[in-house]
Amino acid sequence: MTDRPRVDDMAARLSGRLSALAASPVRVRGLARLSGGASRETWAFTAEQADGSQRELILRSGAGTGGVALRVEGVAMAAAARAGVPVPRVVDAGNDGGALEHSYLIMDRVEGETIPRRLLRDEPFAAVRPRLVAELGAVLARLHSVPLDRLPGVDPAGDPLARLRADYLGSEPPPPGLALGLRWLAENRTEPGPESLVHGDYRLGNLMIGHEGLTAVLDWELVHIGDPLEDLGWLCAKVWRFGSPLPAGGVGTREQLLDAYAEVAGWRPTAAQLQWWELHATVRWGLMCRVMADRHLSGAEPSVELAAIGRRACEQEFDVLLALGLAEPETPDGVAAPPDGGAELYGRPTAAELVAATRTFLTGSVRAETSGRTAFHAQVAVNVLAMVERELQLGGAARARHQAALARLDCADDAALSRAITTGALDDRWDEVLEVVRASVRDRLLVANPRHLALPG
Repeated sequence: MTDRPRVDDMAARLSGRLSALAASPVRVRGLARLSGGASRETWAFTAEQADGSQRELILRSGAGTGGVALRVEGVAMAAAARAGVPVPRVVDAGNDGGALEHSYLIMDRVEGETIPRRLLRDEPFAAVRPRLVAELGAVLARLHSVPLDRLPGVDPAGDPLARLRADYLGSEPPPPGLALGLRWLAENRTEPGPESLVHGDYRLGNLMIGHEGLTAVLDWELVHIGDPLEDLGWLCAKVWRFGSPLPAGGVGTREQLLDAYAEVAGWRPTAAQLQWWELHATVRWGLMCRVMADRHLSGAEPSVELAAIGRRACEQEFDVLLALGLAEPETPDGVAAPPDGGAELYGRPTAAELVAATRTFLTGSVRAETSGRTAFHAQVAVNVLAMVERELQLGGAARARHQAALARLDCADDAALSRAITTGALDDRWDEVLEVVRASVRDRLLVANPRHLALPG
């Protein structure tokens, strides 16, 4: 449901600010929040000038959470543009308490597509797909060439593993599969690349693609100074392939990406460096999933999208196991039928039948009669209910199996198992530890997303 008073207030503030910049009246029309985006709020609108001319603009609002200051995003975008990176032209930026109340960034709207499943599968992009990996590598090389003295306010990230712990862990241990990944990363560090401007979230979904190629690099909220391999590894992480067998962003091979990067950068990262940062990306996204879920669970930002993302950490645990050669893809058997028990106490419809009815309503009515962000969240809710349905069917037996397995290792819970993996306390029973992690990750994936088990690393 649209918060009309809030939208009207934002439109009035935008109109006032743009009128001041133009020194003539500017009318804001069609202000609407865009779907997707689990951190910043992103809005589209039309600015109509006094002479009747129109300009399509995008507002990035600090009313969301996470990321660097929006003014810093603007600084990085401007510097990247001077290096030949395609970015939207920045119109204005401001801090909290200013013209728009929250910090903000206003930029030109760039035409193209960002939805990965369309970019990777739809016929209109068939011609551009084969050459896209080379363009993505070349653009990254130009981004990493930005002189660091032109980036006021863009901070260095520091040690990558220390940053993971500081940003996403604190004193809480990670899930066991991610603990395995963190330990491998700590024991297998590679030579760092030259300190560079790093986008931090360079992947399909944050790249605007037209029929001729890349038109803009978007969403700079994680920008920092660090190792350029971070962007290359992030692009190659399995989560950002969206089901494609091609590892480099779903559009090419690692070799093609590195070749294109080297042609512009003048140096070629090693396969070992890319492997390290690819696993780092997998672990990082798994930890980020839990942080996003906490924003919902704490009440700070209630969101069905953030709640759903919280259950995706087990996908990254499985991907860690694949990357380390500790698991193999598999085609899971069909999910068991719902148990019959429980109807005598609660009557019909059972919990599973209630879930199914709600899914049908969301699919058949809500999605069919809405659009934009509401339709997007309706689909997320459908996926969440499918997850609940599978947990009703499989969760009881899986919980019992896992508790018994933990007890055999003298671990009270997953947190204790993760601490043992990190410290090496159970290294003399390593095969047993791996079997417990494999089994628990598989059980959670059967509930969260069974199809992920079949995707190769």
